[in-house]
Amino acid sequence: MGRGAQTQTMQMTDRQLADQNAINRALYNQGQSLSNTAAGGYQSLLANPGYTPAQQSAITNQSMGALASAFGALAQSAANRLARTRNSAGYGDLLDELAREQGRQTTSLAQQNQFGFANQAKQDQLAALQGLSGLYGVNTSLLGRTLGIPGQLLSTRTNLANAPGFGTSFAQSVGRSLGSFL
Repeated sequence: MGRGAQTQTMQMTDRQLADQNAINRALYNQGQSLSNTAAGGYQSLLANPGYTPAQQSAITNQSMGALASAFGALAQSAANRLARTRNSAGYGDLLDELAREQGRQTTSLAQQNQFGFANQAKQDQLAALQGLSGLYGVNTSLLGRTLGIPGQLLSTRTNLANAPGFGTSFAQSVGRSLGSFL
């Protein structure tokens, strides 16, 4: 191989190496940008888990409204029967029992809503911890301990976090995508 051919080969190799390094830098920067964006989202989810107060209020109002509507329909049905038969026997007792049952159902529904809100907050925390651990390769149990969450709770809640749902599915798919990308 002549000196000119050797120089030309070295120049082409250097140019190819420089091009490959530029592509690698671009990919690295893109990966860092995606990682920072995802980490910010996970940090936000960890700092603000669960439903917002406005969402909680909307859920509570809608569920309580549906319950009140059902009992209103039952009371109206009883009033219609009274008007149709003109027999008031048991009407007052029926309305009293409806009111008692509505109170019991309202209490139960409020309790279910509060449990649901708390469970959603825990699911969001776990999803954020799992997402962060996927990005940084950090042990989820270690992250949980820093937040004061027992390891047993994290392992128990893992199944809930993997339940279908837009927020959880989206967060996990982003974490997997970034994990395989980086």
